[in-house]
Amino acid sequence: MKLVLTEFLTLDGVAQGPGSPEEDTSDGFGRGGWMVPYLDEVFVRRTSEWLAAADGLLFGRRTYTAFARDWPAVTDPRDPFAARMNALPKYVVSGTLTEGQWAPVTMLPGDPVAAVAELLRRPGRELQIHGSARLADTLLAAGLVDTVRLAVAPTVLRAGRRLLTGTGPATGLRLTRHEATDHGLLLLEYDVLGAAPLAEYDGVTQFV
Repeated sequence: MKLVLTEFLTLDGVAQGPGSPEEDTSDGFGRGGWMVPYLDEVFVRRTSEWLAAADGLLFGRRTYTAFARDWPAVTDPRDPFAARMNALPKYVVSGTLTEGQWAPVTMLPGDPVAAVAELLRRPGRELQIHGSARLADTLLAAGLVDTVRLAVAPTVLRAGRRLLTGTGPATGLRLTRHEATDHGLLLLEYDVLGAAPLAEYDGVTQFV
């Protein structure tokens, strides 16, 4: 399987609590629900296509707990996400959880990098990380992420957990797809290339 990071972000890189003010109030965060004003048909169609490529979902403890609370209650048959989210295999990296209520679920204790690397050796299409910013940051730094998909909202929060804050090597990406929705979301897809390229600026004439 390939590992795909799917994240909703603000312009200043915040990934916490996109869906509602109550979704994730940890660390005193009170600005949740920032994604909702920008949702539209294009966003729903494209992210539904993203989810359709998944053979499994990967979470950290915090995101799994929040999703396990919310997604089983979504039973509207018209919802393009609920049936797939609830049915897909879930894998949870956690040193504290020993079982989960949102099935089918497998706990991955111990070193997250080693556990996920072993999981990726299995056949399949995409193992998708949804939310779980700290886990995502760790796995990107470890070189395990193959693709990054972002939905960037035109808002600046100046508070909340950001996606990429940890230590590790500089990572290079190649933009493979981009799209702007009518409500102002940027939908971006990148391949992860490995080490970030560096160069010295030597004037604009080298580019024209």
